[in-house]
Amino acid sequence: MAAGAEGLLGALVALLETHRGRDRAVRTLGYGCQLAGGALAARSHPTESPLGQSLLAISAQLSHCRTVLRLFDDLSMLAYSCQYGLGPKEEDPAVRWLSVASNVADQLYYPCEHLAWAADAKVIRGDSGKWWVLSTLLWATSLLLGIARSLRILCQLRRRRPKQASKDSLRTMRVRARAEALTVAGNLADLCNAVHWLPPGVLWAGRFPPWLVGLLGTTSSLIGVYQTYVGGAA
Repeated sequence: MAAGAEGLLGALVALLETHRGRDRAVRTLGYGCQLAGGALAARSHPTESPLGQSLLAISAQLSHCRTVLRLFDDLSMLAYSCQYGLGPKEEDPAVRWLSVASNVADQLYYPCEHLAWAADAKVIRGDSGKWWVLSTLLWATSLLLGIARSLRILCQLRRRRPKQASKDSLRTMRVRARAEALTVAGNLADLCNAVHWLPPGVLWAGRFPPWLVGLLGTTSSLIGVYQTYVGGAA
């Protein structure tokens, strides 16, 4: 029991010592607080649920924390985009171009969000609203491209599955298919929230209660944690 607890503590420390791991932990905690706080507030009048309001406030602060930390993500995203380039030649052309388009959307997302943050913080003059809308649109575009990419890969895996194959190759295909299916599920959950944060009048924009936003965000966050720290070891 002690060894298991020590191993869990070590894994948690390793998670929090990396930028990506800490971001995933903060994201999961933030959406979890929004889910719990929204659920508590929904059961009664908002002013009658101080715990719910406190949890929602914590969620907002953690979200702001992630926004500030993303001020330093441009170079790492640029390095990844340059490393991927136009994709490996042997890769399916549709997958390659979907990946390239997604990288472009992600690269443009960061400066737009930075400008929105700077306008809110009065670092620059101007209305932050248009920059928040543009950054949300870029995020939604990246999510849609990611969903299309994963669906394309799933179709290829199904089409190329050999009638006779070794156990190792079948296991590898199943692991890849599971990873892509989870990516679709996580991106769909995030896409629902992205549309919710667009200006009113766009599909279901602004119609989600806080608990539903928290539920969708927590779901996508847990999928991301699983894929990175559990699925990778499968």
